[in-house]
Amino acid sequence: MRVTVTGATGFIGRHYATEMLRRGHDLTVIGREQKSLDEMPWAKKVRFVSADVNEKNDSLWQELGATDLLVHLAWPGLPNYNATFHFEENLLAAYELVRSFVTAGCPRVLITGTCFEYGNVQGVISETTPTQPTNPYGLAKDCLHRFLRQLQNVTPYRLTWARLFYMYGPGQSPRSLISQLEAALERGDESFPMSGGEQLRDYLRVETVASHLAMLSEHPTFCGPINVCSGSPISVRRLVEQEIARHDAEIRLELGHYPYPDYEPFAFWGDKTLLQSLETTP
Repeated sequence: MRVTVTGATGFIGRHYATEMLRRGHDLTVIGREQKSLDEMPWAKKVRFVSADVNEKNDSLWQELGATDLLVHLAWPGLPNYNATFHFEENLLAAYELVRSFVTAGCPRVLITGTCFEYGNVQGVISETTPTQPTNPYGLAKDCLHRFLRQLQNVTPYRLTWARLFYMYGPGQSPRSLISQLEAALERGDESFPMSGGEQLRDYLRVETVASHLAMLSEHPTFCGPINVCSGSPISVRRLVEQEIARHDAEIRLELGHYPYPDYEPFAFWGDKTLLQSLETTP
């Protein structure tokens, strides 16, 4: 399968590209700089096309050639979830990119959404839970999904909307919780400041997320929204403690040093019933 990927050198993208190449697919990667691609172990196995996906480029499709699947992972500005550029810039740029592909004949699109589309919902969340985003990032993603569903009425194509929950692993932002923990362990810090840690989240290793996205990329019929999640809530404190144990390290947790985030519910996790059904049914 001929797959075009944006954001392939990002946190999720580098693992997705690794998995798709392992499965034997032909990848074309869109990026702004060759330099970032050269840092990837699979750089020589993909075709690189230089372009800024946030800038309109009417000739991009002609340069790329035919594509069986567009996988749009790029989304600048994360993890700043409260900035208005998510809907002022990223939203319209992403819509224009997808529109240009499908109107030129691309039959399938896979885009990563976010659990923040669901808004301030407590407990287990299924794909049928209404979306009510409460931060600019979630709002922009939810609007993009709605725009692209309307586009299907004008130009038919298959859209897979993969709502991601929480991820951790190699390549994550140094500002993320687990990255900061690993840096503290490497420095030999005596303590690690964090929130109270009692909030419940749905976490997956990024390699597992990439495997789920690859499965969705290969699925012959699925389209629509789907939760990419573990289905099992874990407290942030427990996750941190597990990572400390995995490193066979000791460090004192400064619980309550930071307030709980105000842009997300206190306890929520995904329902993975649909994801499991697709994994077990060809």
